[in-house]
Amino acid sequence: MTFALWMVLAAILLPYLTVMPAKVASRIDNHAPRRDMERMTGWQQRLDWAHRNHFETFPAFAAAVIIAQMRGAPQDWADLLAGLFILARLAYTGAYAADRPSLRSNIWSLGFLCVLGLFAIAAIGGPAAAPAG
Repeated sequence: MTFALWMVLAAILLPYLTVMPAKVASRIDNHAPRRDMERMTGWQQRLDWAHRNHFETFPAFAAAVIIAQMRGAPQDWADLLAGLFILARLAYTGAYAADRPSLRSNIWSLGFLCVLGLFAIAAIGGPAAAPAG
């Protein structure tokens, strides 16, 4: 399995790892966890919001990686962009937890550019790319 595909697994795990510290610190009641999550404030609330955003960004990232792999895009570029996406998402989480909204938005944009880059290299393809038409 390629590094880029391993980064899809990392992106799957990221939302859960992000919200775990907030849930533990808040002592969430497992009978009604969503109700308790809505009552969180401060860094815990921001980690919940980051958790939700990780779910929102996952489909585009996963699709971009899979399409790049299917099209035979240069593997070194796919690996680089996928790794940068995960690093950006980790930095995004840190900026969210630290309440740095401008930095967070800029980091989110970097992650989005990685997704666009994956689609761009998929469009170029490689030796294994299917012929157009």
